[in-house]
Amino acid sequence: MSIATGRDPQASTLLRQMPASVQLTIPSICYMESFSALEDEVKRHNYFKQQLDNQISEANRDLTSQHAQSLFFNLGQSKIDHERRLDDIDLRLRQSIEQLSQNAEMIDLTANIIQESLNATLIAKDPTDNLILHCILSHARLHPTETKAFLSGNIKEFRQLPEVQDALQQAGVEKYFSRTEDFLGWLQSQSTNFRF
Repeated sequence: MSIATGRDPQASTLLRQMPASVQLTIPSICYMESFSALEDEVKRHNYFKQQLDNQISEANRDLTSQHAQSLFFNLGQSKIDHERRLDDIDLRLRQSIEQLSQNAEMIDLTANIIQESLNATLIAKDPTDNLILHCILSHARLHPTETKAFLSGNIKEFRQLPEVQDALQQAGVEKYFSRTEDFLGWLQSQSTNFRF
């Protein structure tokens, strides 16, 4: 969703121009999480649109305010821009999923990973992120000799919890990056092949 919402512009560049030394890996559950996040975005959009429609209607009915017509016009333009932004988000999400499906190894969700996530709750407040973390840990343990880095804009769950950072390091995930720009800078300083 960082790509779709425009919060990490370098991420889409990375997907389009994947360095040969990088093996991108993503938990399969992240695809579903992205579509759920898009559904939430659409719900927020529709709520905001309804509020705009109400205010546009009220401004249009006001025949005495010297600001009503300007407000009517500007809110109408805001509604158009808001619709276009949602279209942009949807398009970017679909493009990034397409690129990921072609260029990334998918970590399948298995019964063992589900059991691990139930038995070892490292992210108590978000069971989905806990499950994602266990997918990453499981996959990282299967590749003990490779250099591994973790890239996620979800700082609250993956960077700020010490138990999560400890688990990642124990599984051999050496670096965590919240921005693709920082990851790319680190990548330039490395000379080995690795997973992230």
